[in-house]
Amino acid sequence: MGELRAAWVPRVPELADGRWPQGTRAQIMDDWPGYDLSLFTYPQHYYGDLEYVLIPHGIIVDRIERLAKDIMKDIGYCDIMVLCVLKGGYKFCADLVEHLKNISRNSDRCVSMKVDFIRLKSYRNDQSMDEMQIIGGDDLSTLAGKNVLIVEDVVGTGRTMRALLSSIEKYKPNKIKVASLLVKRTPRSDGFRPDYAGFEIPNLFVVGYALDYNEYFRDLNHICVINEHGKEKYRV
Repeated sequence: MGELRAAWVPRVPELADGRWPQGTRAQIMDDWPGYDLSLFTYPQHYYGDLEYVLIPHGIIVDRIERLAKDIMKDIGYCDIMVLCVLKGGYKFCADLVEHLKNISRNSDRCVSMKVDFIRLKSYRNDQSMDEMQIIGGDDLSTLAGKNVLIVEDVVGTGRTMRALLSSIEKYKPNKIKVASLLVKRTPRSDGFRPDYAGFEIPNLFVVGYALDYNEYFRDLNHICVINEHGKEKYRV
């Protein structure tokens, strides 16, 4: 498991089945063993709680830079309202917005970006709940007529994102795009795919890079797979 090698391979989308309508996908295969934890530094208070590193921090950052270029090319140089889904999406959103700003600054056309936040509750421990709970957030009517980019951490079954999109569409935004750092291959998926995805991963419960397990592991830079000891230790 300690061998340093590529964890993902960019693949051309297969449009015939309606999946991945634009861009390429970085797919981590089911048999990918991950990186040995000893190859990286991570908070000592999580020693014994993780199986392995699925995606190192450096690869995450590089992939987000590529996503920013794809988004800017697709959406064009128009004003964007970024809607960040908290809490798990905050690091992804911050890095993505920074790359979008850099692209805008280095071009001859300036793009105005505003960022708003919403919280969704769809997990208890490591299980997805049947219903999405919207917590906090401003009045969604402010999105009317805007070009909206929803930034999410993980798309699993797709039901949570479909519910959010349904809520937003009632206010008639000009355009809605979804960027998700991760997409899980799960038999429970309803077929929803974001417009932009960082990595397609196996059906694993992952933590780190602001993804949590009952509010723990957000301070972990890499995306890792939690082990059973960690789940039990932080269970609520």
